[in-house]
Amino acid sequence: MLRLGVNIDHVATVRNARGGAHPDPVVAAIAAVAAGADGITLHLREDRRHIRDADLERVMAEVSAPINLEMAATEEMVRIACRARPHAVCLVPERRAEVTTEGGLDAAGQFESLRPMVQRLNDAGIRVSLFIDPDPQQLRAAAELRAPVVELHTGAYAEGRAGELARLTEAAALTETLGLECHAGHGLTYGNVTPIAALPQVRELNIGHFLIGEAILLGLAESVGRMRALIAAAR
Repeated sequence: MLRLGVNIDHVATVRNARGGAHPDPVVAAIAAVAAGADGITLHLREDRRHIRDADLERVMAEVSAPINLEMAATEEMVRIACRARPHAVCLVPERRAEVTTEGGLDAAGQFESLRPMVQRLNDAGIRVSLFIDPDPQQLRAAAELRAPVVELHTGAYAEGRAGELARLTEAAALTETLGLECHAGHGLTYGNVTPIAALPQVRELNIGHFLIGEAILLGLAESVGRMRALIAAAR
């Protein structure tokens, strides 16, 4: 079955806008799992703009589903991951000025700096994913780095750029040839998720901003449940 990972970052964004402890991203994570999420994703950014270190600690302690920690490829974040030991880590590019992650990680261009970090995470028993654009060069670099998983960046597809579904289809097929597990995410909604969910090589979708936005209007159980039904129907 195609897995759904729910990103809880923007529950923390709402909390941080006012200060205090409400809404609690950990409570949201538990509710998302109860509604059908197969895992929880959270991005501990270097500037801690939404998720904080204490959120990661509590999610690890209180959520029974697998935890996927998105993070920049830095020494600080590798230390945090090796201490927390989440089920998985997804290495993403990160810039202080960006509103959200823009584009995929340059696994080919940063090969030498990424290699020891991927190795340390692998040695710690953490499943490593690289968030990359659907580009053959990047996929081959990920395989050479011995990252077992890639998450294909679907942002350009979600923006409606011509040819992006074909690129994603070809990239997903190449992951199988390279022995990589294929995930996908970024900008996915009720309206555009079905063609991505229908790609047979894709094993997991990670969706956050849209679901949390819908949850404000519909409730988290309805938001996650509807997405769960859509991706199941695509298979």
